[in-house]
Amino acid sequence: MATAILHSRAVSALNSPSVIIEVHLSRGLPAFHLVGLPEAAVREAKDRVRSAILNSQFEFPCSRITINLAPADLPKTGGRYDLAIALGILVASKQIPSNKLNDYEFLGELALTGEIRAINGVVNAGIACCKNKRKLIIPVQNSLEASLAIGEDQYLSANHLLDVCAHLKGQQPLLAQPPKITNATTIDEYKDMADIKGQQQAKRALEIAAAGSHNLLYSGPPGCGKSMLAERLPGILPDMSKAEALEQLAIQSSLHSEPDLSRFQLRPFRSPHHSSSAAAIVGGGNPIRPGEISQAHHGVLYLDELPEFARPVLDALREPLETRQVSIARANAQATYPASFQLIAAMNPCPCGFYADGSDKCQCSLEQIRRYSHKVSGPLLDRIDLQLQLQPTPLSLITQDTQNEESSSQIKKRVSAARNIQLARQGKANALLSSKELQLHQQVDDDAMALLEKLATALQLSARGLQRCIRVARTIADLQSAQYIGTDHISEACSYRQKV
Repeated sequence: MATAILHSRAVSALNSPSVIIEVHLSRGLPAFHLVGLPEAAVREAKDRVRSAILNSQFEFPCSRITINLAPADLPKTGGRYDLAIALGILVASKQIPSNKLNDYEFLGELALTGEIRAINGVVNAGIACCKNKRKLIIPVQNSLEASLAIGEDQYLSANHLLDVCAHLKGQQPLLAQPPKITNATTIDEYKDMADIKGQQQAKRALEIAAAGSHNLLYSGPPGCGKSMLAERLPGILPDMSKAEALEQLAIQSSLHSEPDLSRFQLRPFRSPHHSSSAAAIVGGGNPIRPGEISQAHHGVLYLDELPEFARPVLDALREPLETRQVSIARANAQATYPASFQLIAAMNPCPCGFYADGSDKCQCSLEQIRRYSHKVSGPLLDRIDLQLQLQPTPLSLITQDTQNEESSSQIKKRVSAARNIQLARQGKANALLSSKELQLHQQVDDDAMALLEKLATALQLSARGLQRCIRVARTIADLQSAQYIGTDHISEACSYRQKV
């Protein structure tokens, strides 16, 4: 009778709870039992582990093997426990020593040849492992994300089961050798704002949205530039901080075994199709996975053809837009994901798209237009800070060869300067201010406050809409480096609350 105890990590939302792997070899007919609430991929580990051990020139014990994945009530998913299970069998059968096992935590899926394959969730596993003062042994493919999250002195990487065994025997130490980031995206690879001719008010609204992280809705006929404007927003947004980039990396790591790290510290831009389900947008499934709003954390979520999304999908966005997180509850699981995203949406004014464009193309009845516009609920519109009706760009302007349009890099300088003012004053973008923080930092002069009250009554603004107007006005003032919000800032902010 022989035993071995090793440490690993599970994946539960963005958490990485500890899993203790207990291996017991006893007399009896050869058998392999795996207990501890394993799902199908974990149960199949017995075949992968057996082949990996034999192909690594070790002996697979002809004993009754019982492996317990504790705690027993925590669901275990994926092939991340293969490496630890294989090492546990080798330790229990006295083929490798056990004196160093408590210093490490093991993660990795085994190929039949003994090679170690990449797994997901390495970022949060590494952070949790460091808190327990252990080193993480992971596949080489996960080295880069681990080095970004926890540093090169907190993990070791391996290509093969034999490499880990040689390290535990003291024959050949493992090293942390992260590959370099290649083909990093720069602002030059973004679509440039200079490509858009005309639409100066729309560009101004996009600049304000970028500076204060405000939500924005464009409404207009087909071909007026709504999608072109939205696609150029990432090129004028400030770069992410290291802390924000690591939060985004943790989300991507929980989804992918090898996340794309060429865009590290560049804000994500997500553009789901309007046929997407609520689970795809908000999150869900079994096991629970983050949705598009969490994958757009610290970035942009672009919803084109907004009324074509299912009404329940759009209404599910209302709470995350306020709380900046989403809590998903199921009968057997619950998960909370961050969702501090910037919403950019686009819609047509009517089903055919040509209502109010100055032409007679629209053939929609007033009832059709009413039904179409009512697909987007009032409470959701109330949470969108800037709402703008676009008109088609004149053909004479489009066909001109030379234009003195500003580039994305020029606009980004102003946006970054305004965002730096906000961070120095309150530590966050204006759109993220709570009611109490807004009261503290709004700095509205008396004439501007009187105008705001007058316009709020005329526009029938709700309390939420009034506060969002103040936040937008604060951003406009920051773009002008003004300490106080004036009447011109209030007038411009309220002009973006027009009906679309």
